[in-house]
Amino acid sequence: MVVDFVGAADLLRGMKGRLERRLGRQLTSASSGYPPGVPQAEVRAVANVVEAARLHCSGLVDEPTAANLVLHLPDGAIVDVGGGTTGIAIVRDGRVVYTADEPTGGTHFSLVVAGSQNLSFEEAQALKTRPEEQTRLFPSLRPVMEKVASIILRHVEGRSVPLIVLVGGTSAFPNMAEVVEDHTHIPTWVPPNPVFVTPLGIALHDKLQ
Repeated sequence: MVVDFVGAADLLRGMKGRLERRLGRQLTSASSGYPPGVPQAEVRAVANVVEAARLHCSGLVDEPTAANLVLHLPDGAIVDVGGGTTGIAIVRDGRVVYTADEPTGGTHFSLVVAGSQNLSFEEAQALKTRPEEQTRLFPSLRPVMEKVASIILRHVEGRSVPLIVLVGGTSAFPNMAEVVEDHTHIPTWVPPNPVFVTPLGIALHDKLQ
C-alpha cells in the first residue's frame, strides 16, 4: 500500500534512473502489483506512483495472482510475506478464490532485530540478511514468524488447504517454513529465490495481456 506518495515516487524514480544507466536505454512503461483485498483507491494509488515516476503503467495485478503465474499451484495457499504485510490467497483449480492481507512482514523482523541487538533500523535490515548471523537471530525472530503463521492459520482455518507456499524475501529466512508448518500443521514450502516470484509474475501478467 502507498503510505508516502511523494517518497514512493522519488524512490521509484531513483530505481528507474539506476536501471536505465545499467541497461543503457530509457524505460517508458512498467507493471506493478498490489496487496490482495485492498480498496480500489489503493490500487489507483499504486498506478499513480508508477505514472509519477514518468512511466506508463501498462498493467496492475494482485500479488498472489501474479505469484501463481510462476508457481502454477493448482490448490493451496500462496502467502506473500512482504515488507509490511502478509498477503494470503487461497487457490482452487489454479484460480485465486479468496484473499486477505494483514500487517506483519519483513519490517517487523528488522524492528525486532534492531531492538534486541541495539542497532539502528538500517543496520538491522542489513544484519538479518547475513547468512552467518541468521542462526543467532532466529530465537528473537521466531515469535514474529509465529505471528505470520497465526495470520495464515486464521484465514485457512475451515478451508481445504493441502499446501502452503511462502513467497517474498522474508520467506527466505532459515526455518520460516518449519515454523509455519509447526503452527498450521499444513505442509509448507519455500521455492528457490522467493523474493523474485511475485515480480516475475507481474512481468508475466503484463506480457500475457
